[in-house]
Amino acid sequence: MDIPTSFITICTLAVADWSITVSYLVLIPILAAIIGWGTNHLAVKMLFHPKDPISLAGFTVQGVFPKRQNQLAEKLGSLVSEELFSVRDISERIENFATSCETMKAVERRIEKTIREKLVGAFPMLTMFLTDDMIQKITRLFKSELEDFMKQSASELSDQLENNLDVREIVRKKVLAFSSDKLEQLLFELMKKEFRFIELVGAVLGFTIGCAQVLLVVAFEIF
Repeated sequence: MDIPTSFITICTLAVADWSITVSYLVLIPILAAIIGWGTNHLAVKMLFHPKDPISLAGFTVQGVFPKRQNQLAEKLGSLVSEELFSVRDISERIENFATSCETMKAVERRIEKTIREKLVGAFPMLTMFLTDDMIQKITRLFKSELEDFMKQSASELSDQLENNLDVREIVRKKVLAFSSDKLEQLLFELMKKEFRFIELVGAVLGFTIGCAQVLLVVAFEIF
C-alpha cells in the first residue's frame, strides 16, 4: 500500500518543526548562562569603572571603589591599626628582644672581645694585671650596666613609637595616594578568586533559570 505523498510531507514538516523546537529549547539554557555570566562580569567591572565620574542622563556614574576610595582608606586604616597591626605589640617585641638571653649573650661576647683585643691592644701594660678572672668580672659589670641601659632605652623608644607612630593615618594616606589603576590592580589581585566565583555563579544561575524555562515551555505544550 502506497503512503500518500501528503502524509509524508506532513511527517517531514512535523519532524523538522520538532527539530527546530528542540534546538531552540537547548539554546535557551546556554543563552541564559551566557547572559548570567556577562551580567555578573559587567557588575564586577563596574566596581572599578568608570574611574572618573561621568554624567549620564542626569545621573553621575562612577565605579564603586574609585568613588569610595576615601572611605576605603579610612576603613582599611582603622582595620589595620585596630585588628592587624598594633604599635603596642611592636613595642613589646622591641623590649623583649633588647633584653633577651640571646641579645645579652651577644653583648657579653662583644664586651669580652673588646677588653681582650682593643683595650689590651691600646694599653699593653694591662696584660700584667688583667687575668681571665678579672676580665670576666669586668665583663659581667659592663653587661649588667648595659642590660639596665638597654631596658630603659627600649622602654623610651617604645613610648616614642606609641606617641608618634600613627598606623591608621599611615595606611589611610597610602591608600589615598594610590592611583585608580593601582587600586584596581591591588584589589583585583586580592579578590581575583572571589570575582571569578561571582561570574561563575551568574553563569550557573542563568543556566538553571534557562532549564526551568525549558521545563515550563515543555509542560505548557504537553498540558
